[in-house]
Amino acid sequence: MKRASVIAITHGGGPMPVIAPIMGDTGHEPLIESLKTRIPKLLKLGTPDAPRAIVVITPHWLPERPTISIAAEPPLLHDFEANFPPMVFEMKYKAPGSPEIAEEIYQAFSEAGLEPVKDCERGWDHGIFVPFILINPSGDVPIIQVSIQRDEDPATHFKMGSALSKLRDTNVAVIGSGFGSFHNNTVMRQLYYSDPASEDVLHWRKLIADWEEELGKAVLTRDPEERLKLLEEWRDIPHSYDIHPAGESEHLMPLLVCAGAVGSSEGKTFKDPFSGYEVTSYYWADGVTV
Repeated sequence: MKRASVIAITHGGGPMPVIAPIMGDTGHEPLIESLKTRIPKLLKLGTPDAPRAIVVITPHWLPERPTISIAAEPPLLHDFEANFPPMVFEMKYKAPGSPEIAEEIYQAFSEAGLEPVKDCERGWDHGIFVPFILINPSGDVPIIQVSIQRDEDPATHFKMGSALSKLRDTNVAVIGSGFGSFHNNTVMRQLYYSDPASEDVLHWRKLIADWEEELGKAVLTRDPEERLKLLEEWRDIPHSYDIHPAGESEHLMPLLVCAGAVGSSEGKTFKDPFSGYEVTSYYWADGVTV
């Protein structure tokens, strides 16, 4: 039996995947195209094999313990910086939650010893609704938002993925929404508006590519025990503190959850040009390649 897909996506910069075309900003174009075409294909949306629900791990929710949104109709949390245009605070996306599947996640996490928490109040943050405006504008598939954990412990997040793995057998897909390739906000802002041929961009392009090569080897290791061992040591990869500064690795954690959810399946990647470098998305999707 084919299992539901696991995908670690790059969610882009704040609201930009949605508003960039309106503002005449071309920096997100390749990423936008992937969110609109590649991800729906991997999820098999619009086909009889579409998932009955999608669990989305957000990097913007960092409680002490893994927390699950159980609301049937979650609101949106417009968690943007104040300098964005007013229209971003009026963004809308309508899709159902699923208290029933949230309970399945809660039970799976509990059985794994993760001490999960249920939440019925927090809205979907921009790591959920911004990409999903593009991925599934019809909003016809329930979404269950799941937090990461504040301590950013690799083993805990891998265990979260392992617990979610059993839901894949019942056609529940898993998406890690993050920015695993590179999330150093100060440098990212500088590069976004820099000449792609500048020395600074070329320096960071090579640094990111070197980091990505080593991270990818770990994430795509087929043996789950060896994969976990390698990911527990991700901080030993050269340039890790440049890519994800100390105490700021939250945008990598959804990828680690995904890496825990795939057993010994073969993973694949695709890359999108972004700010003069490339960002990588990972996926495990039975019978589908993009």
